[in-house]
Amino acid sequence: MVLNSWPAIAFRTIASEIAQRANFDRLTLARDFNRATSVVNGHTGGSYSLSSIANRDYKNRPCIGYGDPDPDHIIVLEENLAKLTLQVDSKGKDTTIIVRGPDNIIRCGDDTGNNKDANIGDNNWKVGTYRVWVGSINPNQNWDYSLYAR
Repeated sequence: MVLNSWPAIAFRTIASEIAQRANFDRLTLARDFNRATSVVNGHTGGSYSLSSIANRDYKNRPCIGYGDPDPDHIIVLEENLAKLTLQVDSKGKDTTIIVRGPDNIIRCGDDTGNNKDANIGDNNWKVGTYRVWVGSINPNQNWDYSLYAR
């Protein structure tokens, strides 16, 4: 019986590793994380409509933009965070951001006031793995960016 369960266990492990892959850097955060150094880098690009992940987030905000079907970043929260902001810095390019968290909770962000860089600020971030897509407002726009956790 142990031999029969081994392939299923191996498959779950491989599937779990694939689900944890991202195009760029990973970030691990705990309650007292250093906001000055909690940054990852990447670049936008792709023709995949990020609204395919979700049309709207749990607050009914639209999920828009274009990128890659694979997440750009994985963020792991080791502790619950009362508040977290994810800020894209692409030097003012028109970016978007989508975050899929534990239990498939979706958060979406676009422009921040007069700034075209995307931002998500929210409360009650639960322990777990978050997949992050940083997109551009139009398909196949390639811009370098930094993603700051604050």
